[in-house]
Amino acid sequence: MYSIFIHNGINRHRHTTRLMEHKIKTILVDLSGTLHIENEEIPGSVEALKRLRNSKLNVKFVTNTTKESQRLLFERLRNLGFDIESREIFTSLTAAVKLIKQNSYRPLLMVDDRSLEDFKGIETKNANAVVVGLAPEKFQYNTLNQAFRLLMDGAPLIAIHKTRYYRTGSGLSLGPGPFVTGLEYAADCKAEVVGKPEKAFFLSAVEEFQCHPNECIMIGDDVKDDIHGAQGCGMLGILVQTGKYRPNDEDKIDPKPFLTVRNFSEAVDKIISTSS
Repeated sequence: MYSIFIHNGINRHRHTTRLMEHKIKTILVDLSGTLHIENEEIPGSVEALKRLRNSKLNVKFVTNTTKESQRLLFERLRNLGFDIESREIFTSLTAAVKLIKQNSYRPLLMVDDRSLEDFKGIETKNANAVVVGLAPEKFQYNTLNQAFRLLMDGAPLIAIHKTRYYRTGSGLSLGPGPFVTGLEYAADCKAEVVGKPEKAFFLSAVEEFQCHPNECIMIGDDVKDDIHGAQGCGMLGILVQTGKYRPNDEDKIDPKPFLTVRNFSEAVDKIISTSS
Protein backbone atom coordinates (compact mmCIF):
# COMPACT_ATOMS: atom_id res chain seq x y z
CA MET A 1 0.00 0.00 0.00
CA TYR A 2 1.26 3.45 -0.88
CA SER A 3 0.62 6.58 1.18
CA ILE A 4 -0.09 9.58 -1.03
CA PHE A 5 0.37 13.13 0.25
CA ILE A 6 -1.27 15.50 -2.23
CA HIS A 7 -0.98 19.24 -2.05
CA ASN A 8 -4.41 20.82 -1.93
CA GLY A 9 -4.44 23.09 -4.99
CA ILE A 10 -7.65 25.00 -4.25
CA ASN A 11 -6.79 28.71 -4.28
CA ARG A 12 -3.22 27.67 -3.66
CA HIS A 13 -1.88 31.06 -4.75
CA ARG A 14 -4.05 32.97 -2.26
CA HIS A 15 -4.30 30.88 0.83
CA THR A 16 -2.05 28.88 3.09
CA THR A 17 -2.12 25.35 1.75
CA ARG A 18 -2.07 22.14 3.66
CA LEU A 19 -1.10 18.56 3.17
CA MET A 20 -3.65 15.76 3.48
CA GLU A 21 -2.77 12.12 3.89
CA HIS A 22 -4.65 9.52 1.93
CA LYS A 23 -3.76 5.87 1.53
CA ILE A 24 -4.35 5.55 -2.19
CA LYS A 25 -4.59 2.18 -3.93
CA THR A 26 -6.32 2.93 -7.23
CA ILE A 27 -6.18 5.59 -9.94
CA LEU A 28 -9.14 5.99 -12.30
CA VAL A 29 -8.30 7.76 -15.54
CA ASP A 30 -10.67 9.33 -18.04
CA LEU A 31 -9.72 8.88 -21.69
CA SER A 32 -11.03 11.40 -24.23
CA GLY A 33 -9.87 14.89 -23.26
CA THR A 34 -7.51 13.54 -20.61
CA LEU A 35 -5.18 11.17 -22.48
CA HIS A 36 -6.14 11.94 -26.07
CA ILE A 37 -8.41 13.93 -28.38
CA GLU A 38 -9.59 11.71 -31.21
CA ASN A 39 -6.41 10.39 -32.86
CA GLU A 40 -4.00 12.75 -31.12
CA GLU A 41 -2.24 12.07 -27.84
CA ILE A 42 -2.38 14.94 -25.37
CA PRO A 43 1.35 15.73 -25.16
CA GLY A 44 3.20 13.76 -22.49
CA SER A 45 0.36 11.36 -21.69
CA VAL A 46 1.96 8.18 -23.05
CA GLU A 47 5.11 8.66 -20.99
CA ALA A 48 3.12 9.78 -17.94
CA LEU A 49 1.12 6.55 -18.03
CA LYS A 50 4.38 4.58 -18.03
CA ARG A 51 5.47 6.47 -14.91
CA LEU A 52 2.14 5.78 -13.25
CA ARG A 53 2.47 2.06 -14.05
CA ASN A 54 5.83 2.01 -12.29
CA SER A 55 4.20 3.29 -9.09
CA LYS A 56 2.47 -0.11 -8.73
CA LEU A 57 -0.86 1.54 -7.99
CA ASN A 58 -3.97 -0.04 -9.54
CA VAL A 59 -4.98 1.73 -12.76
CA LYS A 60 -8.38 1.58 -14.48
CA PHE A 61 -9.59 3.60 -17.44
CA VAL A 62 -13.18 4.82 -17.17
CA THR A 63 -14.98 6.47 -20.03
CA ASN A 64 -18.39 7.62 -21.20
CA THR A 65 -17.30 7.26 -24.80
CA THR A 66 -20.11 5.71 -26.83
CA LYS A 67 -19.09 6.68 -30.35
CA GLU A 68 -17.16 3.42 -30.80
CA SER A 69 -17.05 -0.07 -29.33
CA GLN A 70 -14.63 -1.02 -26.59
CA ARG A 71 -12.58 -2.97 -29.15
CA LEU A 72 -12.23 0.02 -31.49
CA LEU A 73 -11.43 2.33 -28.58
CA PHE A 74 -8.75 -0.07 -27.36
CA GLU A 75 -7.22 -0.25 -30.84
CA ARG A 76 -7.19 3.54 -31.10
CA LEU A 77 -5.38 3.89 -27.78
CA ARG A 78 -2.84 1.20 -28.61
CA ASN A 79 -2.15 2.86 -31.97
CA LEU A 80 -1.44 6.10 -30.11
CA GLY A 81 1.18 4.28 -28.07
CA PHE A 82 -0.62 3.83 -24.76
CA ASP A 83 0.28 0.85 -22.57
CA ILE A 84 -3.28 -0.32 -22.01
CA GLU A 85 -4.98 -3.71 -21.86
CA SER A 86 -8.55 -4.13 -23.08
CA ARG A 87 -9.68 -5.53 -19.71
CA GLU A 88 -8.59 -2.29 -18.03
CA ILE A 89 -11.15 -0.20 -19.91
CA PHE A 90 -14.51 0.24 -18.19
CA THR A 91 -17.09 1.96 -20.40
CA SER A 92 -20.61 3.24 -19.95
CA LEU A 93 -21.56 0.95 -22.85
CA THR A 94 -20.73 -2.01 -20.62
CA ALA A 95 -23.02 -0.69 -17.92
CA ALA A 96 -25.81 -0.06 -20.43
CA VAL A 97 -25.64 -3.57 -21.88
CA LYS A 98 -25.79 -5.03 -18.38
CA LEU A 99 -28.93 -3.02 -17.57
CA ILE A 100 -30.60 -3.98 -20.86
CA LYS A 101 -29.99 -7.68 -20.28
CA GLN A 102 -31.12 -7.54 -16.65
CA ASN A 103 -34.49 -6.07 -17.68
CA SER A 104 -34.95 -7.94 -20.99
CA TYR A 105 -35.27 -4.63 -22.81
CA ARG A 106 -35.58 -4.49 -26.60
CA PRO A 107 -34.04 -1.08 -27.13
CA LEU A 108 -34.32 1.53 -29.80
CA LEU A 109 -30.57 2.13 -29.97
CA MET A 110 -29.64 5.75 -30.57
CA VAL A 111 -25.91 5.04 -30.59
CA ASP A 112 -23.12 5.39 -33.11
CA ASP A 113 -22.93 2.50 -35.59
CA ARG A 114 -19.30 1.95 -34.54
CA SER A 115 -20.48 0.93 -31.05
CA LEU A 116 -23.12 -1.57 -32.17
CA GLU A 117 -20.84 -4.59 -31.81
CA ASP A 118 -21.01 -4.11 -28.03
CA PHE A 119 -24.78 -4.75 -28.28
CA LYS A 120 -24.39 -7.98 -30.25
CA GLY A 121 -27.09 -10.52 -29.39
CA ILE A 122 -29.55 -7.97 -27.99
CA GLU A 123 -33.00 -8.10 -29.57
CA THR A 124 -34.13 -4.73 -30.95
CA LYS A 125 -37.36 -5.62 -32.81
CA ASN A 126 -40.59 -4.24 -31.33
CA ALA A 127 -38.64 -1.84 -29.12
CA ASN A 128 -39.82 -1.37 -25.54
CA ALA A 129 -37.04 0.95 -24.34
CA VAL A 130 -35.02 3.90 -25.62
CA VAL A 131 -31.22 3.93 -25.20
CA VAL A 132 -29.33 7.12 -26.01
CA GLY A 133 -25.57 7.55 -26.41
CA LEU A 134 -23.46 9.89 -28.50
CA ALA A 135 -24.85 9.46 -32.02
CA PRO A 136 -24.83 12.71 -34.01
CA GLU A 137 -26.23 11.02 -37.13
CA LYS A 138 -29.20 9.70 -35.12
CA PHE A 139 -30.14 13.06 -33.57
CA GLN A 140 -32.55 14.07 -36.31
CA TYR A 141 -36.29 14.61 -36.18
CA ASN A 142 -37.62 11.25 -37.37
CA THR A 143 -35.50 9.18 -34.99
CA LEU A 144 -36.07 11.53 -32.05
CA ASN A 145 -39.81 11.46 -32.75
CA GLN A 146 -39.77 7.66 -32.83
CA ALA A 147 -38.10 7.69 -29.44
CA PHE A 148 -40.60 10.24 -28.15
CA ARG A 149 -43.55 8.08 -29.16
CA LEU A 150 -42.09 5.03 -27.42
CA LEU A 151 -41.58 7.07 -24.26
CA MET A 152 -45.15 8.36 -24.39
CA ASP A 153 -46.29 4.73 -24.51
CA GLY A 154 -44.41 4.03 -21.30
CA ALA A 155 -41.01 2.84 -22.51
CA PRO A 156 -38.10 3.66 -20.16
CA LEU A 157 -35.45 6.16 -21.24
CA ILE A 158 -31.87 5.02 -20.64
CA ALA A 159 -29.09 7.55 -21.04
CA ILE A 160 -25.71 5.91 -21.44
CA HIS A 161 -24.52 9.29 -20.20
CA LYS A 162 -25.70 12.91 -20.23
CA THR A 163 -22.49 14.70 -21.13
CA ARG A 164 -23.33 18.25 -22.23
CA TYR A 165 -20.41 18.69 -24.61
CA TYR A 166 -16.98 17.27 -25.44
CA ARG A 167 -13.93 18.30 -27.44
CA THR A 168 -13.11 17.06 -30.92
CA GLY A 169 -10.25 18.02 -33.19
CA SER A 170 -12.38 20.86 -34.60
CA GLY A 171 -13.55 22.22 -31.23
CA LEU A 172 -16.31 21.76 -28.66
CA SER A 173 -19.30 19.70 -29.79
CA LEU A 174 -22.68 18.83 -28.31
CA GLY A 175 -22.86 15.60 -26.34
CA PRO A 176 -25.97 13.43 -25.87
CA GLY A 177 -27.06 15.29 -22.72
CA PRO A 178 -29.04 18.04 -24.47
CA PHE A 179 -30.93 15.48 -26.56
CA VAL A 180 -31.70 13.29 -23.54
CA THR A 181 -32.95 16.35 -21.69
CA GLY A 182 -35.13 17.28 -24.66
CA LEU A 183 -36.73 13.83 -24.65
CA GLU A 184 -37.25 14.03 -20.89
CA TYR A 185 -39.00 17.38 -21.29
CA ALA A 186 -41.16 16.31 -24.23
CA ALA A 187 -42.26 12.98 -22.74
CA ASP A 188 -42.39 14.21 -19.13
CA CYS A 189 -40.13 11.40 -17.95
CA LYS A 190 -36.79 10.93 -16.23
CA ALA A 191 -33.88 9.08 -17.81
CA GLU A 192 -31.95 6.42 -15.98
CA VAL A 193 -28.28 7.34 -16.39
CA VAL A 194 -25.77 4.48 -16.32
CA GLY A 195 -22.39 6.15 -16.95
CA LYS A 196 -20.46 8.89 -15.20
CA PRO A 197 -21.31 10.73 -12.94
CA GLU A 198 -23.44 7.95 -11.41
CA LYS A 199 -22.14 6.54 -8.14
CA ALA A 200 -22.79 2.96 -9.23
CA PHE A 201 -20.56 3.44 -12.27
CA PHE A 202 -17.55 4.51 -10.21
CA LEU A 203 -18.05 1.81 -7.60
CA SER A 204 -18.37 -0.89 -10.27
CA ALA A 205 -15.13 0.31 -11.86
CA VAL A 206 -13.08 -0.30 -8.70
CA GLU A 207 -14.92 -3.38 -7.44
CA GLU A 208 -12.20 -5.78 -8.63
CA PHE A 209 -9.56 -4.01 -6.53
CA GLN A 210 -11.48 -4.44 -3.25
CA CYS A 211 -10.72 -0.88 -2.19
CA HIS A 212 -12.82 1.83 -0.61
CA PRO A 213 -13.74 5.05 -2.48
CA ASN A 214 -11.48 7.14 -0.23
CA GLU A 215 -8.56 5.02 -1.47
CA CYS A 216 -9.17 6.13 -5.08
CA ILE A 217 -8.26 9.13 -7.23
CA MET A 218 -10.17 10.09 -10.37
CA ILE A 219 -8.31 12.09 -13.04
CA GLY A 220 -10.41 13.76 -15.74
CA ASP A 221 -11.24 16.87 -17.77
CA ASP A 222 -14.99 17.02 -17.04
CA VAL A 223 -15.53 18.84 -13.76
CA LYS A 224 -19.07 17.51 -13.34
CA ASP A 225 -19.10 13.98 -14.77
CA ASP A 226 -15.54 13.04 -13.77
CA ILE A 227 -14.69 15.08 -10.70
CA HIS A 228 -18.01 15.92 -9.04
CA GLY A 229 -19.26 12.39 -9.69
CA ALA A 230 -16.18 10.75 -8.20
CA GLN A 231 -16.01 13.06 -5.20
CA GLY A 232 -19.71 12.49 -4.62
CA CYS A 233 -19.01 8.83 -3.83
CA GLY A 234 -16.00 9.56 -1.64
CA MET A 235 -13.09 9.58 -4.09
CA LEU A 236 -10.56 12.36 -4.67
CA GLY A 237 -10.79 14.26 -7.93
CA ILE A 238 -7.95 15.74 -9.95
CA LEU A 239 -9.16 18.06 -12.72
CA VAL A 240 -6.92 18.47 -15.77
CA GLN A 241 -6.97 21.65 -17.84
CA THR A 242 -7.11 19.83 -21.18
CA GLY A 243 -9.90 18.50 -23.38
CA LYS A 244 -13.23 20.12 -22.56
CA TYR A 245 -11.86 22.10 -19.61
CA ARG A 246 -12.92 25.75 -19.58
CA PRO A 247 -11.44 28.54 -17.42
CA ASN A 248 -12.85 28.49 -13.88
CA ASP A 249 -14.52 25.08 -14.27
CA GLU A 250 -13.09 24.22 -10.86
CA ASP A 251 -15.39 26.84 -9.32
CA LYS A 252 -18.54 25.19 -10.70
CA ILE A 253 -18.76 22.37 -8.15
CA ASP A 254 -18.86 22.13 -4.37
CA PRO A 255 -16.63 20.78 -3.00
CA LYS A 256 -14.11 21.95 -5.55
CA PRO A 257 -11.68 19.50 -7.14
CA PHE A 258 -9.12 18.20 -4.66
CA LEU A 259 -6.49 19.35 -7.13
CA THR A 260 -6.46 21.18 -10.47
CA VAL A 261 -3.45 20.67 -12.73
CA ARG A 262 -2.40 21.50 -16.28
CA ASN A 263 -2.54 17.99 -17.70
CA PHE A 264 -2.40 14.26 -17.03
CA SER A 265 1.39 14.31 -16.89
CA GLU A 266 1.36 16.84 -14.05
CA ALA A 267 -1.31 14.86 -12.22
CA VAL A 268 0.87 11.75 -12.36
CA ASP A 269 3.92 13.69 -11.19
CA LYS A 270 1.96 15.01 -8.19
CA ILE A 271 0.90 11.50 -7.23
CA ILE A 272 4.33 9.94 -7.69
CA SER A 273 6.30 12.73 -6.00
CA THR A 274 4.21 12.48 -2.86
CA SER A 275 4.18 8.67 -2.57
CA SER A 276 6.32 6.78 -0.13
